[in-house]
Amino acid sequence: MLSGFERPWERARVPLTLLSLAASLTHCGSPASSDAPDTSSANGTTSSVGSPATNGATLNGVTTATHGNAATSGGITTAGSGTSSAVSTSAVSTSSNTAATGAGGGPNTGATSGAGFGGATATTSSSGGDPAIRFVGRVDRSDPGGERFAWSGSGLVAAFEGTQVSVSLNDASENQFTVLIDGELQPKLAAQAGSHDYLLADSLAPGAHVLELYRRTEASFGVTQFLGLDFGADGALLEPPAAPVRLLEIIGDSITCGYGNEGTTPSCGFSAETENHYLTYGAIAARELEADLITVAWSGKGIIFNYGEDIHDPLPALYGRTLPGDAASEYDFAQIPDAVVINLGTNDFSTDGDPSPEAFETAYSNLLLRIRDRYPDAFVLCTVGPLLSGEDLTAARAGIAAAVAAVQAQGDLRVKSWEMNLSNDAPGCDWHPSLGTHQAMATALVGELRSELGW
Repeated sequence: MLSGFERPWERARVPLTLLSLAASLTHCGSPASSDAPDTSSANGTTSSVGSPATNGATLNGVTTATHGNAATSGGITTAGSGTSSAVSTSAVSTSSNTAATGAGGGPNTGATSGAGFGGATATTSSSGGDPAIRFVGRVDRSDPGGERFAWSGSGLVAAFEGTQVSVSLNDASENQFTVLIDGELQPKLAAQAGSHDYLLADSLAPGAHVLELYRRTEASFGVTQFLGLDFGADGALLEPPAAPVRLLEIIGDSITCGYGNEGTTPSCGFSAETENHYLTYGAIAARELEADLITVAWSGKGIIFNYGEDIHDPLPALYGRTLPGDAASEYDFAQIPDAVVINLGTNDFSTDGDPSPEAFETAYSNLLLRIRDRYPDAFVLCTVGPLLSGEDLTAARAGIAAAVAAVQAQGDLRVKSWEMNLSNDAPGCDWHPSLGTHQAMATALVGELRSELGW
């Protein structure tokens, strides 16, 4: 039996600022394999931690920030004064295969007006060709104060005209976010608990730009509420880029969340600083396949047994929720993925007290049936890895294969069991996959999905 990974959360507190990516860390031998270096501001002077990535290097299909027209934002600062152009709880469009939805309302609710945190008023709509913000992942719109999200990788895409952009968030704790401007990685954003305004970029070249903001951290860090965007005195919200035609959903545990993937040694524990969903196998694969991504994952969760024989709320119990920590937050399954990848079973077999083969097969089969009920035409790929080994890996694979065979016997041939044959070399925190291993996993997954779906 393996031990030492998938720990109950060791919630290390981290500085609630735009955190530095610690130049002393080496990620799989390549400093460019993480987000662009953070910047910090002291007495109005912005400094940048140097890295080969800062001069326009390309990482997983995304070019890192340059020092030309790309912005470098120093520290966490308050958004502009009352003369700025702002968008508060704006109308939205979700990722592919779903109707556009107004904030806190049903489909095509029309214009939504609100004072932005910079003081100006903006009117946006998802109908009639007016600008909108496109949200990615599972997003709750029941609160008129703003959209809420918690699953890893959830976030937003917005186009705007102007030379700066700030965001206002109400965050539960210490969530961190990947920020991109025009496809270039910016310093990561580390939120403070409560409602705050954050400058994401300034000194941009005049004209149109695209902002992307995604959660790096997982649902155990609590809910993030979007309150608005601010583009400065002369800025304006534009129509967002169209959503990708393809949509991928990945269901998993800490591996899928990116637990410890930025760690450089197995001795480090769970923390927001070392978790980066943007550089997980699922996120990398989605970008390579030109697909939007919905991630439904939580560290320590299993099909029937969580880590350490805990059976309280395994992942299937959370699968039907928009906000995983709220049992009343029911997901509407309006976004229909083309493919679903399940990477579960590690926690079920990682410690003593494994589930019986019959119990595991039944629970896994039930999850497959739920997915098929919601997504009649989606291709479903079932795997586990790459942390288990020996008898534990054999048992997990056998249980998955048996569940898939049972569903196939009922006539569902759009479900497949797939063995991810990869080693977990140079692991990150608590023996979890490193950035290099996530890249290898993404390459394998992309190859399998292209083979099955012709992508």
